[in-house]
Amino acid sequence: MATKTLARGMGTFFKDCEHPQPRWSKCPHEYKIRYRNTAGKQTQEAGFATQDKAITRLTEIYNEKKSAPQSQTKAERIKKYGAMRFEEYTNEWKASQRDLAEASVRHVDSLLEHHLLPALRSPRMSTFDHKVVDGFIQTMERNGAGLATQANAYDKLKAILLDAHRLCLFSENPLEGVKPPQYDPQRAVIPSPAQLREIRTGGDDTFLLVADLMSGCGMRNGEAAAVNTNNIVADDVYRITEQVNQTTKEYGRLKHRRAGVYRDVPLPAQVKDTIEWYADKHGSVDGYLLRHPKDPNKTFPHYYLSNQWKNIKHAGEANIPEGMVIYGFRHFFASNCLTNGIAITDVAEWMGHKSLDITFKIYRHLMPGSIGKAAGILDSGLTL
Repeated sequence: MATKTLARGMGTFFKDCEHPQPRWSKCPHEYKIRYRNTAGKQTQEAGFATQDKAITRLTEIYNEKKSAPQSQTKAERIKKYGAMRFEEYTNEWKASQRDLAEASVRHVDSLLEHHLLPALRSPRMSTFDHKVVDGFIQTMERNGAGLATQANAYDKLKAILLDAHRLCLFSENPLEGVKPPQYDPQRAVIPSPAQLREIRTGGDDTFLLVADLMSGCGMRNGEAAAVNTNNIVADDVYRITEQVNQTTKEYGRLKHRRAGVYRDVPLPAQVKDTIEWYADKHGSVDGYLLRHPKDPNKTFPHYYLSNQWKNIKHAGEANIPEGMVIYGFRHFFASNCLTNGIAITDVAEWMGHKSLDITFKIYRHLMPGSIGKAAGILDSGLTL
C-alpha cells in the first residue's frame, strides 16, 4: 500500500489496493485519508472517489485544527472571566492599569468604593448587558449623586466593560444604546489680561512665578511646582518632564503620560525673564526653583499656592473675576492661544490633555468664529 503525504501536519491520502501510485487515477478503488485529530489521535476516513476530494477533506481538517486552539482559548477565556464577580474582575483590571499616576489610582479607588462596587459588586461578568448598565445609572440618580460624579463613575464602568468586551465575554456590547449621564461642565472662568496683571503680583515671588508658568506655558499646578532651569531647551521652548505628585510629595511622571515622556511647550519671553529673575534672586537646587519653604531638600508643597490664593482673595486688592480659581491661569493660556488663531490640536498637545475631546469641550467657545460670522462669510460667497 502506497501513501501520498501532503504538507507537514495535513496527513496523507492513499489507496488500499495492489495498484501503484502512478495508476491511482485510473484505478477504480476509493481513496482513503489518514490524519491526527485535535486530540492527537490518528484517524482514518474512506469513501473518496477522486484524489481532489481526498485532498479537499484533508485541507478542511487541517484548517479546523489550526483554528481549534484559538476557539478553545476563547472558550476558556469566557469560562474563566465570565464567571468572575464584578469586584474580582475589577481588581484584575485595575492591576493592569500601570499607566495611571498615583492621583488617578486614588480617584479610581474612590469611584469603586463609593459608587461602582456598592451597586455592582456581586453580578458575574457574563450577566452584564445594557439593562444592568442603565440600572446602575438610575441607582446613582436615586442616590442623588452629582452629574459630574455620575459621568466619572460611568466612564470607569465603561472602561471596565469595554475591556471585558475585548475578551469576547459579551455577544453584544453592553454599553450599546445606553444614554450616559449628561454632564456639561461650567464654562471656565478666565481673567482678562488686565486682571491677570493684577492677580499675578498679588502674592509673593513664588506665586508670581507659578502664575506666569501656568498662564504663559499652560502648565498644571504640579508641573509649575517642578519648574527647572535645565528644562529651557531653547530661548522659546520649555520642556515639561515631571510634576510634583501631591500624594507621594515626590517628582513623578506627567499626567496621562508614561515615565520619561515629556511635552515641549512655548516659552514666552516674559515667562523666561521671570524664571531667570527668580533664579537670580532665590537660587536653585539642581536647577529646581521651587522647594519646600522650610526644607530645601523637599519638594514644593501644593498647599502653599492654595494659602496664597486665599490670602489674595481675602485682601480684595486684586480684581479677581467671580468664580475664578487658580486653574484660571491655565485657562488663560488656552484662551490666549485659541483667540489668536492657534490650532486647537496644538493647544491640546501643549496642555497635556488626554484627548482632543477634552480641549474641545472646555474651550470650544473660545475658538475664532461664530454663527453670525460664518453667515456673513457664506453670504459673501453667494453674492452674484
